Amino acid sequence: MRLIIVSGLAGSGKSVALHMLEDLGYYCIDNLPLSLLREVTADTLREQHHDFERMAVGVDARAGGRDIAAFPAHVESLKAAGIDVQVIFLEAQADIILTRYAETRRKHPLTDERTPLTEAIAADRALLKPIAEQADLVLDTSQTNIHQLRELIRTRVEASSDGGLSILLQSFGFKHGVPDAVDFVFDVRCLPNPHWIPELRAHSGLEQPVIDHLAGQPAVQQMYEDIGGFLDRWLPQFARENRAYITIAIGCTGGRHRSVYLVERLAGRLRRHYDKTLVRHTELP
Repeated sequence: MRLIIVSGLAGSGKSVALHMLEDLGYYCIDNLPLSLLREVTADTLREQHHDFERMAVGVDARAGGRDIAAFPAHVESLKAAGIDVQVIFLEAQADIILTRYAETRRKHPLTDERTPLTEAIAADRALLKPIAEQADLVLDTSQTNIHQLRELIRTRVEASSDGGLSILLQSFGFKHGVPDAVDFVFDVRCLPNPHWIPELRAHSGLEQPVIDHLAGQPAVQQMYEDIGGFLDRWLPQFARENRAYITIAIGCTGGRHRSVYLVERLAGRLRRHYDKTLVRHTELP
């Protein structure tokens, strides 16, 4: 039996993630009390309900502080019973969550007449910390729309569905902010920037003029070899530790040239050994 526990801050997209998992064939239950989770899964195993062999459960702050504090123990109990458990945690920046609630005019689950939205968001983050720390995959949805989040959930869950390491290589621009939910960040702003070459400025690192230019830069090729060597050396160790997900972010100034080129080169290198290597270019349409 495979169980995906989806949690996250209110307003970060947990419902969207659960709907995507339902479309992928998972039997989904939202806001199931953690105290009942072991009972539900035990019944499924005992009765051999084939329709429930893939289950997803949504957990949020409504579970209560005591249940959430015991979350690591709940997960260990499920794994000891032979259940393949993965935990996905969604988060977003506080100002983004504020904007989303202003647009939807929905009520945050932790707000009341004495608790403003800003305090509720901070309390939500603190309350869910035990789950976030236990997560196999953390996704920051601050710069992600509904359609992008659905696609991200689909690709990452499908990539990990038959075991092995799911790797996401992500390009970004430092001037737009560093992604929060990543395992490694590589800063490549020290490399020659095609932005300052007028005939290359409008192109991206996916296009041949930029590819040819960067391929001829010794510093760029040395950076590629150094990052690639690091990943070649250490990714097998993560795989041996049964990690399901690794996210690697590579950033340049604008996120359109150097980081994009290097992500594509490194993805080709990693796919020789890790066929579940995904690519995302944050600053490209």
